[in-house]
Amino acid sequence: MKMAPRLASTREAAGLAAYLTGRYSEALADLRTVRRITGTNDHWAVMADCERGLGRPERALAMAAAPEAKTLDKETQIELRMVAAGARMDMEQPEAAVVQLQGADLTPAKIQPWTARLRYAYAEALLAAERQDEAREWFMRAADADSEGLTDAAERVDELDGIAFDEYEDELDADAESTEGTGDTEATEPDGEAVTDEYEDADDEEDDEDEEDDYEDEDEDFVDDEDDDFEDDEVDEGYEANETDDEDTHDLTAEAASETGSASAPASSTEPRFLSASSSESAERASDSQRQSSED
Repeated sequence: MKMAPRLASTREAAGLAAYLTGRYSEALADLRTVRRITGTNDHWAVMADCERGLGRPERALAMAAAPEAKTLDKETQIELRMVAAGARMDMEQPEAAVVQLQGADLTPAKIQPWTARLRYAYAEALLAAERQDEAREWFMRAADADSEGLTDAAERVDELDGIAFDEYEDELDADAESTEGTGDTEATEPDGEAVTDEYEDADDEEDDEDEEDDYEDEDEDFVDDEDDDFEDDEVDEGYEANETDDEDTHDLTAEAASETGSASAPASSTEPRFLSASSSESAERASDSQRQSSED
């Protein structure tokens, strides 16, 4: 067990696992150790890609041009070309990346294990170089060669076909927003908020009208009550005035009766309690006539 860290197979497995999980510094150290132990360059392309992952694309390009690259098998050479093209992309040189990938290997007489991935990388470089039509064509070719589903070339074709549609949708959205900006803002509110506000405003107006009607009814009731009170006061005043007149008339009649010496009977209980003005005048005339007869 103590010799396990020194075994090439152990370091190789550890290095590839670190590479696949994005731990490029560890992967590079382990793979260098494997190369030193075995004396082979089997992982030369992976080591160059680790340099890219560490932000050193120039070192990756240097490894692609190193003499060791010429000793690699065909598949590893293709991998190294794709790494070099990626380094050019990192350096914002998409046209150089396109040149890096061009060659007969893109159109082999027989589909090879690396054909789909090489075509996919080439399409990516073309798309970065703003050569969209060519990129779409090579994504389609990559999808045709990708029988094992190693890439998402088919999805990229659909994505490119949707670019023009998405741009058209953006234009429609922009036109709709400009139209909404010039129109009534409440009419464009979502979930019927504007309609709800209109109903609420109508309800508020009805409530205000009901309150005004209540106030008017209260004012009318108050005025009616005041008028009734005023009429009652007038009736009371009339009642008091009539009562005073009756008392005066009664006194005059009694005085006249005493002067003439006649014994007048008291008023009947059925006699009206209130005397009118004409009744008072008749009583006065009767008193005068009696007074005149007694003088005669």
